[in-house]
Amino acid sequence: SKATVSVLNWSLCGVPVSTPMAEGKKKTSPVRLLARAALGGVVAATGYMWFQKQSSEDLHAMLTWKNGVVLVFGAMMMKRLVGGFKKQLPTDKVEFEAATKKGTTGVLLVNLGTPGGTSTPALRKYLTEFLSDDRVVDAPAHCRWMLVNLIIAPFRSPKSAAMYKRIWNPDLHHTNEGSPLMKHGRDLVRKVKSNLAASGHGGKIHVELAMRYQEPSLENALFNLKRKCVEHIVVVPLFPQYSSACSGSIHQKVFEILARWDRIPHLTFNSTFMDAKGFVECFSETSKELMKKDYDQYMFSYHGVPVNQMTKGSVECRPDSDCQTGCCSSLTERNNLCYRAQCHETTRRIVAQVGIPKDKFITTFQSRLGPTQWLQPYTDKTIDRLAEEGKKRVLIFSPAFVADCLETLDELGSELKEQFVEEGGETLDLVPSLNSTEVFVNCVSDLIRKLAVYSS
Repeated sequence: SKATVSVLNWSLCGVPVSTPMAEGKKKTSPVRLLARAALGGVVAATGYMWFQKQSSEDLHAMLTWKNGVVLVFGAMMMKRLVGGFKKQLPTDKVEFEAATKKGTTGVLLVNLGTPGGTSTPALRKYLTEFLSDDRVVDAPAHCRWMLVNLIIAPFRSPKSAAMYKRIWNPDLHHTNEGSPLMKHGRDLVRKVKSNLAASGHGGKIHVELAMRYQEPSLENALFNLKRKCVEHIVVVPLFPQYSSACSGSIHQKVFEILARWDRIPHLTFNSTFMDAKGFVECFSETSKELMKKDYDQYMFSYHGVPVNQMTKGSVECRPDSDCQTGCCSSLTERNNLCYRAQCHETTRRIVAQVGIPKDKFITTFQSRLGPTQWLQPYTDKTIDRLAEEGKKRVLIFSPAFVADCLETLDELGSELKEQFVEEGGETLDLVPSLNSTEVFVNCVSDLIRKLAVYSS
């Protein structure tokens, strides 16, 4: 049976009885449960016998509020110590030895994440995890904790919940399956698997979907690949341009998880695919119908990041740089991991591919948070300026988002459109995201075949 084959595969790989399951839960063996119960009984019996030997006066003297405080504090510290020690230990011990399938590659397609539903508690949980990442909010740990847990998450969660409800599948409000990002992610993985199988690589390349925050988690996705005994793991963040807050955070989290493995397979991290075969051509296909219309302006809107992150990503990046004529006017070896430079290079490539006049496009940045300076020009400020200049018809590309999400469907497709019309504009159209279109599936599949190591 399938269950027998699964158990046999686990035993060959060296999986212990208690391991994280594919669906993210842990199954504790009966033997371990009995051992815990026996230990608890011994502790209780010992405590009872000790109390029996004490006189009532001794017990009364011991049960003071000071001793109670010390006891509670000691228990909390012990729990923290044991918990911290356990986190440093390997949680599972799958061995990559004789059972490792030679030439097999596991591929992780990773997106940012999506909340577990559209309720305020679900959004608070998601925002807390997301914004607690030190690569997202670059601040001292204690300041970040207070900012996220006492200000942003409590006050922003209700507003974010209302925004997510506008894009969610109305029948699946209490699960992440209603998320467009999740839907398109699962569709992409399914179609990529079919593409790889059709080209004869299905048995050698195993593909898993993961989210940096929430579910399906990176840890569970990696464990699924571990169960398949792959000898090579390829991590592909679904962000065409590299940024520390997105791709960098995924890379770091993967390192943290694999550090607990006994044996670490060969690893490949893909940082960017804005220059991958077929990527720019995808936008010719998705914008084909809209490009038949005439627009006054073409806008390329990318997710914004704080300016101080840019100064860390490239030796040439400066807060006062003019990206049209300065350091981002071309992509070089010195700025090739600069997010802003990659965004402008992506714009130039798409403009050349789809045939947009050089005097009718602009690159902007959206979704800023907080009072700090973010990459400019801002998308919302730019749309106001275009309306003031008398531009009536605008077409927006969003090349930083490969799947429809809150930033494309609601922020650009709804809020920005309303803002443009209110300021005097007439039409604001949004080029559909790549999602799981055939051209993007081919692009991702080609990238995987290029990165994978397998035996023919």
